[in-house]
Amino acid sequence: MRSVVIFLSLISLSLHAVSATAADDRPNVLMIAIDDLNDWIGCLQGHPQVQTPHMDRLAARGTLFTNAHCQSPLCNPSRSSLLVGLRPSTTGIYTLAPGIRDVAALRDCVTLPQHFRRNGYFTFTCGKIFHDGSIRPKDRSDEFEVWGPAPGMPRPKEKFVHPPDDHPLMDWGVFPEDDRDQADWKIATAAADQLANLPDDKPFFVCAGFRLPHVPLFASQKWFDLYPEDSVQLPPYLATDRDDVPDFSWYLYWKLPEPRLSWVREADQWEPIVRAYLATISFVDSQVGRVLDALKETGRADNTIVVLWSDHGWHLGEKDITGKNTLWERSTRVPLIFAGPGVSEGGVCTRPAELLDIYPTLIDLCSLPARTGLEGHSLTPQLADADAPREWPAITTHNQHNHAIRSENFRYIRHADGSQELYNMIDDPNEWTNLASDPAHADVINEHVRWLPPISAPPVPGSKHRLLVKQDGVWMWEGEPIMEEDRRE
Repeated sequence: MRSVVIFLSLISLSLHAVSATAADDRPNVLMIAIDDLNDWIGCLQGHPQVQTPHMDRLAARGTLFTNAHCQSPLCNPSRSSLLVGLRPSTTGIYTLAPGIRDVAALRDCVTLPQHFRRNGYFTFTCGKIFHDGSIRPKDRSDEFEVWGPAPGMPRPKEKFVHPPDDHPLMDWGVFPEDDRDQADWKIATAAADQLANLPDDKPFFVCAGFRLPHVPLFASQKWFDLYPEDSVQLPPYLATDRDDVPDFSWYLYWKLPEPRLSWVREADQWEPIVRAYLATISFVDSQVGRVLDALKETGRADNTIVVLWSDHGWHLGEKDITGKNTLWERSTRVPLIFAGPGVSEGGVCTRPAELLDIYPTLIDLCSLPARTGLEGHSLTPQLADADAPREWPAITTHNQHNHAIRSENFRYIRHADGSQELYNMIDDPNEWTNLASDPAHADVINEHVRWLPPISAPPVPGSKHRLLVKQDGVWMWEGEPIMEEDRRE
């Protein structure tokens, strides 16, 4: 009997060793999130002057999705969608609040980091991955094993810029003097420190969420010097751009703190805000580089999947506005890069992709148990072959019943009042000509209409900040009626 016990014990130890070795061999994941970054990075060619050598380097050693889009052009619903794997139109999270765990139907959902943690991964986060404040302190340990710092952005004693709303975040200029005072420097440092002190008995899922180029757009002088004041190129602009779009398009952008282009031009701030946006992009790119270098120093880079994304884009004067909160390309198109094991080097994919696809893609790349109910689709076919066909378009939703359907060649927008927009993104990349009223494009519209989300959940209880609803026949923005006479002001 004793020999049997010893034999079974040896088998148990052997199986444990095999299990540990198998765990060690599984790919690691480094996820890098960037706040409010549109397609102004070098490899996406969104702006001819932008300098982003580190993100470009990452794209060169992996696969770049040039037609990737967010699920919502606003932080909380975009990040919530990515992390739970469900569309805003399914969850009812359309605004800056509430957080995932404050929604009754989502309290028990398994988020992306939870799925990795439950399958034996060490999980760490720093900076902004979940939207700020969306996970209560008591719930944090259920999401990530370790929470690093998430510092806020520094502010000067006096604002540099005073737009009409004069919101404290609506500011840009040279500040601070030392990059080490920036929140993103501290976030990169925290990520690098964790990468240097990883457990060696399990794979890791490490996240770093950078804050820039979210407003306020502050960077030190050396980053502004990359874009000399007298040579900054403004984005393409057409004065009559919005003459052929539905009036409802203004409803999604009514009385927001981001200034309209009319004020930006009157205040001679168009070049300064573009320059500040470019400068902050180059600064955050340098911090991405610090994290990538720290990964290389671990000796585990060859077995680490790196995925880089932004939660949504940002307008810099296009469509007469600055900021996000629209269903146009500048607000929905985002960087999305994968690199590492299972990913082809130098791939450039033009197929539509969504941030919603990250969750199922990482499950596949890391051979984790499948999750039922996820609404995204794995990008592994395109990671193996960038030209592989893809059935699905990218869908962006902003408030209930407002959707953009982005296929490979077209953008279709359906507003809550039934009005429509259609753009040929090959012939008209600036979206200057709305083709929705042209009978010749009826078939194209019908092809896109079939992809409108079948579920259109009402805003969850507690929704606030940038909420658009219809009450008693009147459109209300954050509880205030939208008046016809001032909707464009």
